[in-house]
Amino acid sequence: MSDSVAVGEAVAVEVDGPVGVITLGAERRRNPLSTSTMRAITAGLRGFDDDARVRVIVIRALGPAFSAGHDLGELVDRTLDDERAVFATCTELMRTVHEVRQPVIAEVAGMAFAAGCQLVATCDLAVAGRSARFSTPGVRIGLFCSTPMVALSRAVGRKRAMHMLLTGEVVDAETALEWGLLSGVADDADLAGTVRELALRIAGSSARTVSIGKQAFYRQIELDEAAAYDEMGETMATNAMTCDAQEGISAFLEKREPVWTDS
Repeated sequence: MSDSVAVGEAVAVEVDGPVGVITLGAERRRNPLSTSTMRAITAGLRGFDDDARVRVIVIRALGPAFSAGHDLGELVDRTLDDERAVFATCTELMRTVHEVRQPVIAEVAGMAFAAGCQLVATCDLAVAGRSARFSTPGVRIGLFCSTPMVALSRAVGRKRAMHMLLTGEVVDAETALEWGLLSGVADDADLAGTVRELALRIAGSSARTVSIGKQAFYRQIELDEAAAYDEMGETMATNAMTCDAQEGISAFLEKREPVWTDS
């Protein structure tokens, strides 16, 4: 069963089985991340977080671009507080991607530049078509991609991130995969099907377990090794006490398929 609703001028939200889909639809403008669009994506993510049907979220876009980045028209002849508000809205979106309980997959067709590249780097997983391209070209217009840098540097490492940020050069999908910006690449014609298959594979696991694992990942990733082991040891112990962990372990030992209750 599929439910679809528009939550903003350029954003549509759909529940398709266990997958929540957010689609950017301002294809003629290459899907800029305007303030209204970012708020709509954030609202869509939060709506899915509260929807028990949704086990995985996909963010995709129509047209030749996943997103060309911020709507630059919003950054001209504004006050400092106006500028701060734009980037605060962007930061809220990126944080929400990590805060929602479901894994968020970026389905990237075409270009993902500047804040569009930031969104790809922020998503838990990202699969792109072979013709996709990535860049953080802000340096070329006098506006360094400082907020995209946060996600990009954590995805691809310091030297590669600095190369992209300082040159604004375009990186192809295979290079983005090698560098760690992407988790997968598919032929353009197969992209949607590949992402759907990945989403359904994830959706087949316990939603409670997946949520525990996602939140644990982001808690431990910035800790030193000793602190991470302490934190994750406690996480695994409490995870082991959940109904789904007990069911999954029992099913494995009994050589049967588990029956998840998401508890």
